[in-house]
Amino acid sequence: MKDRIYVCHTFYHVYIAVIKELNLKPEARGNATLVLSTMSNDFGSLKDRAKDSGLFEEVYMFDEIEDVKLPEVMAYHKDRGNLVLNLLQRIKYTKALGKAQEKNVPVDFKKYKDIYVFCDSDPIGYYLNYKHIYYHALEDGLDTIVYCDDARYGNRGHFGLKAFMAKMGLIFIENGYSKYCMDMEVNNLDAIKYKNDAYIEVPRKKLIQNVSIEDRYLLIDIFMENPKQLLKQISEADPDKKKVMILSDPVCDLETRKRMMRDIINEYAKDAVTFIKPHPRDVLDYDTEEFSDCIIIRGRFPMEMMNYYDEMHMDRVVSIFTVVDAIEFADEKIMLGNDFMDRYEDPMVHRQNEQI
Repeated sequence: MKDRIYVCHTFYHVYIAVIKELNLKPEARGNATLVLSTMSNDFGSLKDRAKDSGLFEEVYMFDEIEDVKLPEVMAYHKDRGNLVLNLLQRIKYTKALGKAQEKNVPVDFKKYKDIYVFCDSDPIGYYLNYKHIYYHALEDGLDTIVYCDDARYGNRGHFGLKAFMAKMGLIFIENGYSKYCMDMEVNNLDAIKYKNDAYIEVPRKKLIQNVSIEDRYLLIDIFMENPKQLLKQISEADPDKKKVMILSDPVCDLETRKRMMRDIINEYAKDAVTFIKPHPRDVLDYDTEEFSDCIIIRGRFPMEMMNYYDEMHMDRVVSIFTVVDAIEFADEKIMLGNDFMDRYEDPMVHRQNEQI
């Protein structure tokens, strides 16, 4: 029986998995397995760097398949106009989506004592449910459930009935409602409006503070492909101007996103040196004349890695939905949130918690 395995979908997930390993005693490290899902993220060379770190015994890529690419699964994803028919159909959908992953799953999860899954709303959650395998869930991002309780939002209407069916293993609901989810780590339990018995509070700030200076160098080796390039961009900025970093988010269509980013620059970075750190899933091309007055941060890495450089200092960091609480390299941190997004799209799209 092997010890631990982590299933990650984003760079941030891997970052937290690494942090959790670094919170173990040195003699307990080096025997975990890391699984990187390719469903929504390109990890580049991270697999090799994670393996070379010595923290993980094995690192695998997982070609997880989302439901929209599986016609046989989507056949059960239609509104039948009747609660009973919809729930019967959902039972079939739950099994079909889980079964469809089986051919691509790179490991035998039954051989692990502890399975840690970030974002179990993705097909891996359905797979573990289908195979009757117990696991631990982890909050997708920092305080994700505080800002968007996807489990309740996605199951509006007769939630109690649906949650009961999930606990019976008939259908699947993420974030601690699955029969096979033993517990779910959240950052701040008090801030979550709708509590779940499965939630356990594991503050991420405390995990990060426990990492030694020596181990922070290991983090840099894993996540930073070219740290000298980042530091060069910072050092070449005009020292007489304020520095503002804007964190993009993969929201709206590309034209709207372009207009949104320009509006943020004009409103929050006027007369400043403006840095843009594109979200890993943001495909907007910033190498255009429209953003020629900005410095684009290259490389795909968690923004928290910039906390580890003394040279990295911003007067202001601005995000749309990315939670900025973990940022330590800025004097002022602004998360624009729902009120800002109301200008660019129907509020019903992003105000999920208000619709629960």
